[in-house]
Amino acid sequence: MYEKKTTPSLNCGLDLVGEVLYGKWKIRILWFIHQGHLRPSELQRKIPDVTRRVLNVQLKELEDHELVTKKIFPVLPPKVEYSLTEFGKTLIPLISAIGLWGDENQDRLRRVILKHNQKSSNETENRYDEALPVPQKLSH
Repeated sequence: MYEKKTTPSLNCGLDLVGEVLYGKWKIRILWFIHQGHLRPSELQRKIPDVTRRVLNVQLKELEDHELVTKKIFPVLPPKVEYSLTEFGKTLIPLISAIGLWGDENQDRLRRVILKHNQKSSNETENRYDEALPVPQKLSH
């Protein structure tokens, strides 16, 4: 399993929240568990872009941070369900508020994200073009 090479900065509340919620899918995972999608396969269907490995890693981190609990049922094949802890449930109003803010500003957010992505793509292309050798004209 991956281990961080640097010690996290835990000097204020934002540092602490960032450390616990850092991860592309964690907020969505928490939200979907809150909505009742408790099994990893259900979560994967709700977030099709997440790989199974990343989903499992982020679920494990959420469990380690005491935001979710994992229940393993003694059946074959094994059945696993996740649920929010009381501590994890305290995040739901915050996630809801962030989601509402995103809904209210979705046009602007889409525009700036697409603009940034296009700019990044162009910069990558330019760097690639600069790295290519310029063909020399052959003289006879």
